[in-house]
Amino acid sequence: MIAEMDWAGGFAVYGLYPEFEDEYALHIMYTDMEAKRNVEAQLERGFDLLKSEEVPSREANVRDPPILCRYFTHPKRMPSTQSPDNYVVEKAMRINTETGKAFVFSSGKNMAVFKGVGYPEDVADFFMLEEYQGYMWTCHGRFPTNTPGWWGGAHPLNILDWTVVHNGEISSYDANRRYLEMFGYNCTMQTDTEVLAYVFDLLMRKQRLPIGIVSSILAPKLWSEIDKMDEKDRELYTTLRATYASLLINGPFSIVVARHGEMIGLTDRIKLRSMVAGTKGSKLYISSEESAMRLVSPVLDRCWAPRGGEPVVGRLGSSQVQSVLTQEATVC
Repeated sequence: MIAEMDWAGGFAVYGLYPEFEDEYALHIMYTDMEAKRNVEAQLERGFDLLKSEEVPSREANVRDPPILCRYFTHPKRMPSTQSPDNYVVEKAMRINTETGKAFVFSSGKNMAVFKGVGYPEDVADFFMLEEYQGYMWTCHGRFPTNTPGWWGGAHPLNILDWTVVHNGEISSYDANRRYLEMFGYNCTMQTDTEVLAYVFDLLMRKQRLPIGIVSSILAPKLWSEIDKMDEKDRELYTTLRATYASLLINGPFSIVVARHGEMIGLTDRIKLRSMVAGTKGSKLYISSEESAMRLVSPVLDRCWAPRGGEPVVGRLGSSQVQSVLTQEATVC
């Protein structure tokens, strides 16, 4: 057993449920059977359930696993003015806030989050991840220092297809959380990283902003940089800072954000947390440490350290990695 520690690990896998690729795969953790019965009654009323089961697992060196179930679903009785994605977000937020004993920790299509309290390799063993295949993976290991170590708070954090893994600390959490509540997002996972998943869903899915603008909201350009811009750019970046002031992410951070067909790496503007990126053939790797990439691919074609606040974006089916190539620092 794990001795007096709360190390947490987790994985997000994309493309692992091809037989249910058009259905929302809701993965829910329960702390008691009554919560499970109540939530399943809600699911029966609000969704067509194609399949429901416990998440397959085996005995492993993880601490106190909750009841873990997954449901392949499609919304029903949905208002004509509401999109299926918004319907799923609304239902997930209701489940997460209603009793404090049930939490939707994965809610996208043809993707899933697997996470828990234990070393990453033990979490992978518990969920039998060697039996899954996917075209894109993110993974994370952490020893929580300022938030509880528990199954819901482990990374990745998720909403719909968005997943986020994060190294650092978000000191603006309360301001970010209050802003997101105005749009129907409720933070219940007891970790600052949760706001990032909801921010990307709000800005990129709902408001349809491109990643360049989103990165300038989360990690805005310094005022000294803005003052030197031409009038058009100065007006744009001043407007972004004023309009989205409550979504500025204060504190050191490096994050890897994923959704179907896309992976994004981003650090804080002055890069208080490290991030490196690398490519090997058509594969893109993003990590907080170069050594992690080389465990997966010992030989890389390219390896570089992106500038703070400048996103690295890889897209499925594209041979190009979007980055600010003229300003990157090569590390290998």
